[in-house]
Amino acid sequence: MQVKSRHHLRADEIDDLEVEIASTTGVELDGDTYEMVELADESFDVVLVDGEPDVVAFESEPFLTVQGANRHEPSTGVVTVDAGAISFVSDGADVMRPGIVEADPDIAAGDLVTIAEETHGKVLAIGRALVDGSEMTGDSGKVVESIHHVGDELFEFAV
Repeated sequence: MQVKSRHHLRADEIDDLEVEIASTTGVELDGDTYEMVELADESFDVVLVDGEPDVVAFESEPFLTVQGANRHEPSTGVVTVDAGAISFVSDGADVMRPGIVEADPDIAAGDLVTIAEETHGKVLAIGRALVDGSEMTGDSGKVVESIHHVGDELFEFAV
């Protein structure tokens, strides 16, 4: 990934970012420095919080990265998958209903969500909900589209 530009965020941009992350994930970011890293040839930009790639902006919609979610432990917008789904989700597969053991009922179709594994609570991926959280468990069908996962280019990103 090619870095196009880097700049520190203004105080009002930081406030907006912190409010957005808190409302979608329940995480209260409290960094000393926030730096926007604009990437060439990518559909997203990264925000470094105290030097760590904790936030990604998908089409200017900020959300935690997998690393950021594992560092800060989101309390809302979480979809939990069973052990059988871990290898698939970690490889970037979309999430299917049979693999889901629990989903935040407040998730609405179209929301960004964190996908965590059941045993240790580690976040494996970030995805976009295709249905509401109350409709995620069941027998068949794709319910979360994976957009960022462990081991992908964004996961390996370092400045």
